[in-house]
Amino acid sequence: MTVSVLGCGWYGSELAKTLVNKWIKVKGSTTSAEKLAVLSQLGIEPYQINLATDDTIDTDFLECDVLWISIPPKARSGNGKVYLDSLTKLIPQIKSQAVKQVVLISSTGVYSDNNTEVTELDAPSPDTESGKILLAAEELLKAEKGFTTTIIRFGGLIGPGRDPGRFFAGKKAIPNGDAPVNLIHLTDCIGISSAILDKQAFGYTYNAVSPLHPPKGEFYTAAALASALEEPQFIEEKNNWKIVSSVNVPKYLEYEYKHGLMPTITSS
Repeated sequence: MTVSVLGCGWYGSELAKTLVNKWIKVKGSTTSAEKLAVLSQLGIEPYQINLATDDTIDTDFLECDVLWISIPPKARSGNGKVYLDSLTKLIPQIKSQAVKQVVLISSTGVYSDNNTEVTELDAPSPDTESGKILLAAEELLKAEKGFTTTIIRFGGLIGPGRDPGRFFAGKKAIPNGDAPVNLIHLTDCIGISSAILDKQAFGYTYNAVSPLHPPKGEFYTAAALASALEEPQFIEEKNNWKIVSSVNVPKYLEYEYKHGLMPTITSS
């Protein structure tokens, strides 16, 4: 099997390393020429690809069994349209190389904070620009019949280099302290991704979020103290929240989360 990871960033590079260790041939892309050597040292066949500027990409990169698209839309910086235009240009290239499986990394941001619990069975209704862009990307790829699209909607990402203790450390009067969190550790990001490959469970949408949803104030206060940082102060209120759960992860992957959120919180 050959897997091409388009976007070897924080998550993509860890996924690529994990797959290499499973004796899977991995091709990985980066926009940085300096990172090519790093990928190569990890046993990843490196490619420099920038969808925002490249009209076409190396056909060798698309000679794979599974294309894993892990590039952020950067909607906050106004690049959402560029992201969608890039995927639109990519689709005919995917089809020309007869790639059968495409996995798109999306986000639970496609669900609005509508004060309820949501699963993959609920229709998304994003209320942020990034959520709207990601939902449009999902629909763009799922509309194609030439390949099968799998969607992974990650919750808030934590793990090495993303210590949640730093997010609110020392801040005061932080709103919505009683709202539940929807997070996932990098360990479980990789675990779910690997399970999809191991079980060949393609063609579904997966909400990838820890089943634990402690209150925002409780979680981030504990995280700050665990990292020896100044304790944040939250307002005890519960406004504009959601709990993101999954029916497809247990049904199709039988995956058990490895990294608990409470009470022990670490960044590794």
